[in-house]
Amino acid sequence: MRTFALNDWLLLMSTSSHLGSPTDAASLLAAVLAENDRTQPERLRTVLRSLIQHLHAFAQETQLNYEELELGLQFLNAIGQATGPKKNEAILLADVLGVSTLVQLQDAQRIMAHGGTEPALIGPFWRANHPVLASGADIFTPDTPGDRMSVHVRVMDLNKQPIEGVVVDVWQASPVGLYENQDDQQADMNLRGRFTSDQQGEFVYRTVRPAGYPIPIDGPVGQLLEHQDRHAMRPAHLHFIAIKQGYRVLATQIFDANDPYINTDVVFGAVGSLVRHFEPHPTQPNAWQLHVEIMLEPGETRIPHPPLS
Repeated sequence: MRTFALNDWLLLMSTSSHLGSPTDAASLLAAVLAENDRTQPERLRTVLRSLIQHLHAFAQETQLNYEELELGLQFLNAIGQATGPKKNEAILLADVLGVSTLVQLQDAQRIMAHGGTEPALIGPFWRANHPVLASGADIFTPDTPGDRMSVHVRVMDLNKQPIEGVVVDVWQASPVGLYENQDDQQADMNLRGRFTSDQQGEFVYRTVRPAGYPIPIDGPVGQLLEHQDRHAMRPAHLHFIAIKQGYRVLATQIFDANDPYINTDVVFGAVGSLVRHFEPHPTQPNAWQLHVEIMLEPGETRIPHPPLS
């Protein structure tokens, strides 16, 4: 039998001293934060430090037990498992908890103070490689139901001078309340388009008047809403994301002020200047029009990753 040597004892004591030093919540938090101090880059270290502090405070405030911790971890696992080519469940979770809108509101204060357009959520249904279309094109297939609507977009800088060459992706749900990637009855890329602003900073497209719709509730986010006794509806809206080198990328939405869910958006996104009245078209019956001004702020162009391919 091997003799327990002095060196073994010293190693054991040094190891147990390091691992067993936290004896209460405060010393445990201090130990975890100390391990985080080597994290790089600095911004990640800052974010993680705050996250660790808030997580520990949350567990103490709620007196979280281990069974509840396991349920929470299972929920996070389910979020990942429910994410796929047609749905990003993680974005949905951030949306229904108001975190996405909170981050946007923080950005909006700075952007609007400089005269820029109020940003909004990109949402979980922006796709890569929208079809490239010329100004004046329809973004809908002929069999798409709903009232027709003309949308006139003008892109300007903060001095209200037109910006040529801005690439703008537009997308929306159909009047049946589904994006085309959710609906086998719609053609691929229906109600989506990619336009480029002309010398006047403008382009026009034709679409159909959107309808409100429920977010997907077939996953863990839907179960969460059920526990919270909340509806899953979003008010009708149009999406825009404008991209040009030398300017900050802007994602925004325009909401229909007459939608019955305009004040109870499940993701809390229908706010401020984003709410607009769609106007009757002056010459076409049962048709609508909308004028949209997009004001871009100069800065670094950071293109977000589309949630869907």
